[in-house]
Amino acid sequence: MRKPNQRPSIPAPGEGKRGEEGYLGYLLRQAAGAHRLRVERALADLGVTQPQFVTLTMLAAYPGLSNADLARLALLTPQTLSVIVANLERAGALARKPHAVHGRIQHIDLSDSGRALLRTCRERVHAIESELTEGLSAPEERAVRRWLVGVATAGTSKS
Repeated sequence: MRKPNQRPSIPAPGEGKRGEEGYLGYLLRQAAGAHRLRVERALADLGVTQPQFVTLTMLAAYPGLSNADLARLALLTPQTLSVIVANLERAGALARKPHAVHGRIQHIDLSDSGRALLRTCRERVHAIESELTEGLSAPEERAVRRWLVGVATAGTSKS
């Protein structure tokens, strides 16, 4: 006679250790994963991934970056960023140009079609961001933002 398979049930997000009883680090990762999935789904028909969206966003905010700088800003490995940049360049969303002084360094900028793509992506992601803050007062949202920045900058030097 076989014993019935008695696997423990996995709690849904928001339950048990996946809820308010959970470790903050785990809850941050869980929330980040859920947010990334929502962004991926919102941008899927545009052929844009969440890391590609971040790359486009950082290039718009800080034009003329090198691959290394862009990787640091986008929180990606240089190898991953190289693939993303190559794919975005192949799609016509990015343009590379040599550095004015250091010819081996290449600056990456958004093309006109890249700026148009980013505008469309931003509209969709803005809707998701608005849902994140739904139910929060302006002071509560500022407190959450301050806390998240504090978590991200804890232990980093200010030099």
